[in-house]
Amino acid sequence: MGQDIVVTGRASPAPKGADDRYQPTPDASTLRSAATPLDTPQAVNIVPAQVIRDQHPRYLDEVLANVSGITQGNTLAATQDTVLKRGFGGNRDGSVMHNGMPLVQGRGFNAAAQSVEVLKGPSSLLYGIMDPGGVINIVSRKPLLATNGSVALTGSSYAAGRAGLQATVDLTGPIAGALAGRIVLDHQDEDYWRVFGTRRDTLVAPSLGWYGATTQAVLWYEYRRFSYPFDRGIALDPRTLTPLAIPRRRRLDDPVNRMWGDSHLVQLAVDHQLGDGWAAHLAASFNSESYDAGQLRVTGIDTAKATLTRSNDATRGSLGTDAYVQAYADGRFGLFGAEHHVILGVEGEYRRYYRRDLIRQKVRYGFNVLRPVYGREPFPTTVSPTDSDQTDRLNNVSLFGQDAIHLGDHWIVTAGGRLISFRQQAGKGRPFVTNTDLDGWSFVPQAGLVWKAADVVSIYASYTRSLKPNSTVAPLDGGAVITSAMPPERGRSYEVGAKLDLPDGITATLALYDIDKRNVLVRQFDAKTALNVYRTAGRAASRGVELDLAGQVTRTLSLIGSYAYTDARTTEDPVFAGRSLANVARDTGSLFFAYDVGALAGDDRLRFGGGGRYVGRRPGDNANSFWLPAYTVVDGFVSYDTTLAGRTVAFQFNLKNVFDRTYYTSAVNAYGVAIGDPRRAVGTIRFAL
Repeated sequence: MGQDIVVTGRASPAPKGADDRYQPTPDASTLRSAATPLDTPQAVNIVPAQVIRDQHPRYLDEVLANVSGITQGNTLAATQDTVLKRGFGGNRDGSVMHNGMPLVQGRGFNAAAQSVEVLKGPSSLLYGIMDPGGVINIVSRKPLLATNGSVALTGSSYAAGRAGLQATVDLTGPIAGALAGRIVLDHQDEDYWRVFGTRRDTLVAPSLGWYGATTQAVLWYEYRRFSYPFDRGIALDPRTLTPLAIPRRRRLDDPVNRMWGDSHLVQLAVDHQLGDGWAAHLAASFNSESYDAGQLRVTGIDTAKATLTRSNDATRGSLGTDAYVQAYADGRFGLFGAEHHVILGVEGEYRRYYRRDLIRQKVRYGFNVLRPVYGREPFPTTVSPTDSDQTDRLNNVSLFGQDAIHLGDHWIVTAGGRLISFRQQAGKGRPFVTNTDLDGWSFVPQAGLVWKAADVVSIYASYTRSLKPNSTVAPLDGGAVITSAMPPERGRSYEVGAKLDLPDGITATLALYDIDKRNVLVRQFDAKTALNVYRTAGRAASRGVELDLAGQVTRTLSLIGSYAYTDARTTEDPVFAGRSLANVARDTGSLFFAYDVGALAGDDRLRFGGGGRYVGRRPGDNANSFWLPAYTVVDGFVSYDTTLAGRTVAFQFNLKNVFDRTYYTSAVNAYGVAIGDPRRAVGTIRFAL
């Protein structure tokens, strides 16, 4: 056992050739080790770089449409990534990671992303405080020691003259010796597809990488400036509980409804090989996002007069920050005839969300949904002292460890746990009123078994747990305060499955799971105040079957696809027991293919492909008082690579929502139902440098 083993860490660049395949190659930042998904007793799904290039997504939820068991949640008026994993999650729930480190940014996916990975089920052993549905890890592009670069220009268009432009620069190469650098620059300026609004996003993302013989390190920085429409979508007709019979382009708010701000992200990952199969790893991150937002919203509907009751609300001085550090060692050794792969580490995090001024103001004018007049409402200025200074702080420190015991060539037994110490405080108001004040500690275990039936097939079973303290800045029913006497949300999961990983072929995972979540904090809409209130429910559960596959069917045909059956419901609660969880579809599926025609003239290359995604009928709230209809959306693309003046030039055309379907992606309540984008044409020219 004295021979050195090359250890792959999160600072290591992707293997050569992994960038242009649909067959996934995992990044070490997701599993905290070089363990393969085949040897892991949990479902691990990956959306590779080539899929992202072919599909040309803008947001994380578009990427995750390729993964089973995921639906969209409350996206805060289309300004945040909010995805429900196996029925659980919410906006800013801490489940979206960046290179395996926590993220507070509302939108985490951008032009600097290389791939997206999903670790399904409770993942508190590796990630600490977390919902039981899973973790999403956005993997950044890393600096390379080989010179490479490109400039891309993209134009897009909706109907009715709504158009956009995007410019992207990506340059990487050696600086000196083992030191490499990379910079990604991106700017987007696009008309919003509805009657008014503009979307602007600027990214500056430099990075440095050191690739020594025994030490590898990557330092990333990302700066974003953004301005988005703040669009809560459409309201439901209270008589029919279906969307109002108005054109989908018509908005129910005003041009003051937009969010603007900026964000900073700094991350460091260091991997050092100690020899004899051992390696040390360090990760540190600091990120922040600040924004202001106009949030004029619907609070009531008079169907007889076709008029709305609205409130001219806003947020000023919102700031989210997260500081994080992690150190761990992993290594292999032999003991009593078995090989052990051990991970031991320590982790600390401080996360804070703060909203300074919550503005609540009456509108000046009425609004008729059949004859709307826009632009008369000013940006509001009336601060509500009782709603302002909203604060949510979380401190936690953890010790964690795991041992993967290889018993011969066919069996792997994993066991581990995390000891978490946490403190959480939350509240609001001037003077400040504390609604959450708790601290505690907990041990979260995990165990699994893998049977390697063959080199390319494994069968697995696992038992995992999760922990998440309850907190709310809003008061509970009766003005109760969440204290240490109230237990945190706890998740428990049983999962069994099978995996296939054919070299240069198909990678597939079939999983069956049963998740139980106790001490759940439930949001309920109060029709009298048109606001959400919170209370604790007993339990929620999610049971389902998932199938994911990706890779090469033939030398020229690639595909990625998924299907999930998800039965997620409240199991114990005085009001919601037996009802389905909001925004969770029982059936979802996707299939996308790409066909590489190959060389046409010289080295020219033609590719084309397309596919669709299906999301079934689902409730819009926890009371199941209304339901969103099922939908299917089809996309397609064609690309052509050629050589001009000795340089590779790539042309690509994407058509989103080919059949221009009207569909509804999620809801926060009956007055805020998100509408999916209509047909959108996207053309890109990419010049290799």
